[in-house]
Amino acid sequence: MPEKTTGKLPADVLDDIYASTLLRQSLPKSGFPAAPSLPENVFAAVRDELMLDGNSRQNLATFCQTWVDDEIRRLMDLSIDKNMIDKDEYPQTAEIEARCVRMLADLWHAPSPETTMGCSTTGSSEAAMLGGLAIKWRWRKKRQAEGKSTDRPNMICGPVQICWHKFARYFDVELREIPLEGDRLIMNVEEVLKRVDENTIGVVPTLGVTFTCQYEPVKAVADALDRLQQETGLDVPIHVDGASGGFLAPFCAPELEWDFRLPRVKSINTSGHKFGLAPLGVGWVVWREKTDLPEELVFNVNYLGGNMPTFALNFSRPGGQIISQYYNFVRLGREGYAHIHNACYDTAEYLAAQIARLGPFEILFGGDRKAGIPALAWKLKDGAAIGGYTLYDLADRLRSRGWQVPAYSMPANRQDLVVQRILVRHGVSRDLAELLLDDMRRAIDWFEKHPVSKPMTAAEASGFSHN
Repeated sequence: MPEKTTGKLPADVLDDIYASTLLRQSLPKSGFPAAPSLPENVFAAVRDELMLDGNSRQNLATFCQTWVDDEIRRLMDLSIDKNMIDKDEYPQTAEIEARCVRMLADLWHAPSPETTMGCSTTGSSEAAMLGGLAIKWRWRKKRQAEGKSTDRPNMICGPVQICWHKFARYFDVELREIPLEGDRLIMNVEEVLKRVDENTIGVVPTLGVTFTCQYEPVKAVADALDRLQQETGLDVPIHVDGASGGFLAPFCAPELEWDFRLPRVKSINTSGHKFGLAPLGVGWVVWREKTDLPEELVFNVNYLGGNMPTFALNFSRPGGQIISQYYNFVRLGREGYAHIHNACYDTAEYLAAQIARLGPFEILFGGDRKAGIPALAWKLKDGAAIGGYTLYDLADRLRSRGWQVPAYSMPANRQDLVVQRILVRHGVSRDLAELLLDDMRRAIDWFEKHPVSKPMTAAEASGFSHN
């Protein structure tokens, strides 16, 4: 046998990976290692640790895309070293970003897509915060011009994703989140108007509410705010959180008016890595017109090789997700996106019908493409769970087969209502849906044969958070 090397590298160059020095001990957990290790050994060890993560394809909790085609993987490899913020060094990546903004402005019926403002972000949460900052600054400039106080801004929304709670706390805005009541699980016009005053920087309807997946009534709210302005002079803008619906409604419910067709809608955020079908790490925000983005929020930097405007909470980040987004736009077009998303809606409606037939469940939202995203949400019927289980117990039981089907309580004032939800994304096939249904039937049968003596509570559940 050849003599092993004894230099700075480990003396097991010719050993089997799993008999190597590195893998015959646990990996460093706290202390920084003193010496290097062979890359193939480290790769094998880290890859094995990743096996303990859930299977992302069975994660029916996430809104994020978990399947991409091979061409996207190749484009991501080509772009791994491109810092998209350095627009002077990578001008074609910058041009592709600008194309995506213009294409989204066109998709959302901006008056002048060629000249409107927008940018990519790391996801819809950053995009939402940029939209929120813009409406806060516009409100503040107007109040200052009128000689009025600017110390008590508020924003009105329905049940929102946690990014808006972060925005309110980070940027000192009162969040007037409309509490739920009875069967009303989203905002409505009456509740919005109860909360509007001269300090309201904007109203934020969600096109695809996190909890029930429904679209909030953007046009009805816009019409009500138009009437309010005629009656009182209050001019309250709308920012639409289209994290999911921004890439769904244009293709599957094109007649729905929620976007820049409504003059009161000043900005929209969306997530490219949700139903935009791009890999994780890209969101978008677009303003109706260039004047809707205050100039004071745009910075110009010249130390990257040229004088470059930038508006973002993040700075350096890879360009691959942007390039992949453009690839999807060009490859799929309107018809391709509609074809893919309508298949998801079909599967969501099928799952809703089949789960309703199981007996114990009442469907709250069943994947109606004109009313929400391709998803479904349900609750337990009163007294219908033979065996005394809760939805938390069911979610935990399904995890034993790898499925992540979240159960969670609703926000104020319906914390008493526990809901379970499935997101049907690209890659969730009808066959996978059938496999899930089989496991749900087995779980229900198991609970009927093994009654739960102490039902699981939210605090004892697996730790899933819808946020």
